[in-house]
Amino acid sequence: MTQEKISVQATVVGGTQKVWTYYTQPEHITKWNFADPSWHCPTATNDMKVGGRYVARMEAKDGSYGFDFDAVYTEVNQGENFTYKFGERFATVQFIETNGQTNVVVTFDPETENSIELQKNGWQAILDNFRNYTETNK
Repeated sequence: MTQEKISVQATVVGGTQKVWTYYTQPEHITKWNFADPSWHCPTATNDMKVGGRYVARMEAKDGSYGFDFDAVYTEVNQGENFTYKFGERFATVQFIETNGQTNVVVTFDPETENSIELQKNGWQAILDNFRNYTETNK
């Protein structure tokens, strides 16, 4: 039985161009891509094209644990949406601008080790960090 996809979203004050840039450029990704303040994202690379790789190092600041989030793009529509595959799972990120705000919607396949609630909360926390970072940096 296949699990239903999980979606998280955040509305960011700013146009799609800025929001897309802050979401996809490594110099910005490293500033927001973690779910908890005790973690960080020291490195990221992003080859934003079909077949290109996205790799973000996520690790505890105390060095006790870390992993590379490694994905390959399967679809890229500049400024609108993209889909990537990580392992056997997929995630799609959409950018929808309305009245100077951009709604960012992330929909992903759940994994089986952690509860749906834990996964949703973790991805939402990362997206909330993204919104806060983007809105406080001009």
